Amino acid sequence: MRHLNVVNRKNTLKVVKELDAFPKVPESYKETTATGGGVSILTFVIIIILVISEIIYYSESELEFDYLVDTNVDGKLKINVDITVSMKCHAIGADCLDMTGQDVQAFGQLQQDDAYFDLTPAQQQYQNMLQEFNQYLREDYHAIQEVLWLTSGVASLAASMPDRDYKRSGPPDACRIHGSLSVNRVAGNFHITAGKSIPVIPRGHAHLALLVPESEYNFSHRIDHFSFGELGSKFVHPLDGEVMVTKDNYHMFQYFMQVVPTEVRTYKNNMDTYQFAVTEKNRTINHDKGSHGVAGIFIKYDLASLKIRVREEHKPYWQFLVRLCGIIGGMFSVSGMLHGLVGFLIDVFTCRFRFFSQKEQEKESGTVQPATLGDLPFDMVNTFVPPAKSNLPVSPTLDTQFPIPPSSLT
Repeated sequence: MRHLNVVNRKNTLKVVKELDAFPKVPESYKETTATGGGVSILTFVIIIILVISEIIYYSESELEFDYLVDTNVDGKLKINVDITVSMKCHAIGADCLDMTGQDVQAFGQLQQDDAYFDLTPAQQQYQNMLQEFNQYLREDYHAIQEVLWLTSGVASLAASMPDRDYKRSGPPDACRIHGSLSVNRVAGNFHITAGKSIPVIPRGHAHLALLVPESEYNFSHRIDHFSFGELGSKFVHPLDGEVMVTKDNYHMFQYFMQVVPTEVRTYKNNMDTYQFAVTEKNRTINHDKGSHGVAGIFIKYDLASLKIRVREEHKPYWQFLVRLCGIIGGMFSVSGMLHGLVGFLIDVFTCRFRFFSQKEQEKESGTVQPATLGDLPFDMVNTFVPPAKSNLPVSPTLDTQFPIPPSSLT
């Protein structure tokens, strides 16, 4: 029984050895060359570069976007405002009116602080950075999602407008309106215009603009921040850093916004917020020339029926392993084929050159050397046909192999 087990084990090992796809070549049969070593070094360098690039590529995350129907109809919409208007606080009023006609006092109150319209050097530097960044995104980059949501996005905008480091002489010439309002999730109109607002029966409100003299009208403004939804880490919104200046007292600024609900589920943020696109228009109010309206700042918004879900995911690591095997195996295979092809072409070129140079030397010396098999062209060697076999008797002489005529036989 033990003998049969040993025999079966040997047979099994023999079968396994026959299936070996990686046969070992003895070291004495291997021949190394300088060109082969150079190609190997170049191949290893390229493989290392490609592997490093793959590691960097698969270590980064990417954004996935899902588009869903927004079913949240009972919630509230939060509006975050930080606007500075070049008018005194007692002369302007800021509130919101939506399609439901609800009392504006139910949405909350915004704070109004006396301020200066001009900026300090530090504040102006931050303002210029916001403007340049928004302009670059709109005109050149067009990939704001990588800045907003990716964990590896821009972190230099995490700060806010710095405080004024010194007090300017003279009374304040502007009003800073800031805070948040919780409004209904329907289309609405946030506006800043002359005069404080009072409720009007049965619904709505009115601004006491008649109490404000025309000389105090100046709706030049600076938008430090305007967004919808919860405030997370500092994002870059389309209106951040916007500055509008007018020389006319009666001037209307209008912003039309399309707001899109957005769920953010990334490694950096886990929040429900809103994105929006904005179109701006402004004109001077002149009733004599047919330009009617109310002077002020009007931000009209409407919500989209679709919702965007943003997810941050890593690429699957099994793809990295597959690509890694493909890179290493492919580079070795391609480099081996190229090395063999180049070696073959060099051998053919040198052999032909040596053959023709030898013929030229023979012509110059006037001596003809007997041709050998190695001197024959490659096609002549391959097409050589041996003589047909003959049944005639041959001479017993060792030096000749010619057939003997029948007449000479006795």
